[in-house]
Amino acid sequence: MTERIYRVSALAMAALLSFTHLASAADAPALERWRSYTGVSWDAPKEGVAPAAFSGSVGAPIAGVHFDAKGTAFVSTPRLVSPGVPATLSILDTKAEAGPARLTAFPSLQGNATDADPEQNLRNVLGFYVDRKNGWLWALDMGFVAGETESPAGSQKLLVLDLKSGRTVKRIALDGVADRKASFLNDVVVDESRRIAYISDSGSRSAPNNAVGLIVVDFASGNARRVLDRHPSLQIEPGVKVVSHGAEVWPGNPLLIGINGIALSPDARTLYWTVTTGTRARAVPTVILRQAGSTDVQIADKIQDLGAVGGNSDGLVTDAKGNLYITDVTRNGIVKYDPKANSMSLVASNEGVHWPDTPAIQPGGDLVFTSSSLNDHFAGSVKPGQERYELWRLPLSSRPAKAK
Repeated sequence: MTERIYRVSALAMAALLSFTHLASAADAPALERWRSYTGVSWDAPKEGVAPAAFSGSVGAPIAGVHFDAKGTAFVSTPRLVSPGVPATLSILDTKAEAGPARLTAFPSLQGNATDADPEQNLRNVLGFYVDRKNGWLWALDMGFVAGETESPAGSQKLLVLDLKSGRTVKRIALDGVADRKASFLNDVVVDESRRIAYISDSGSRSAPNNAVGLIVVDFASGNARRVLDRHPSLQIEPGVKVVSHGAEVWPGNPLLIGINGIALSPDARTLYWTVTTGTRARAVPTVILRQAGSTDVQIADKIQDLGAVGGNSDGLVTDAKGNLYITDVTRNGIVKYDPKANSMSLVASNEGVHWPDTPAIQPGGDLVFTSSSLNDHFAGSVKPGQERYELWRLPLSSRPAKAK
């Protein structure tokens, strides 16, 4: 039977947000403000002096973060606020704990240039995935940059890059499965063994009737297909408002984001997702997604409703044990879904967190997520010099967190 679709009113949403499944204070791990940056810089230090912040740092918020097997951090600075950001994908020097975030364009500044071939260069990366098994980085290029109403032909793509050399391993075109005017290619996760990528299309540029969908990409063949196109389980929920720090985000011009974060179980047999302008987490077996002949009706029949997250959400990640972690932008923290117990709980929260976005697991097993007040940057309400781009850490290993 196709899953039941829940419609939640704004009043019901408020009641829902007050009902938190908090872990006990004694058992809950504490969030640590791991790194805090005042802007970004692509300049190298000179004579031991830290570089000055890029003059347009307010238009370059750090959104995504992922780590390779050695702990090197890669970050995305999407060109959604300003098209003049020098690079949309970079390596972050985490040895620097403050000052401007020290970035090195990946694979190079030229490879991030917007005035070059849109089919080959990275123009606007929000979601990406570090593939530790194959030694690759899968960069999801949205195509369009701030100020463009349509993605240039060939710019919507999945670019697979070698982590060591930065060379392009493969380019997979997405224009055939994504709308150049309506799509918002948000996040990507990869089955590293099968070399299958799953992409979320939030369809935000076609709101309020978001052109949401899932895209399944096979590396070997280079084929991509779109499934669950405009399906209600991926769509914004009518009546739901996005709330951050107790206030509606963009009142009068509501934030309408469909499917956003996605994640795979460790065995890659289950795909998870949430809807930002929504309340629930869902899952589907990947075997049905990998079957080329499966229909949307057949796929929808396999969708599981995992329950209410407790707040609006953004990014997702799973740990080695199979637990799913969800960034909660309403309660400024992390929600854990335990698939064995089928339970959802807010395990950590801090008022210093402003829009927790992408979560990632470090090689040591701890969870790190970005917090950059993205909602305020996109609204243009952050003044130059006031930006703070932070990485927060949640210890999942046995070691205690440092007070900070």
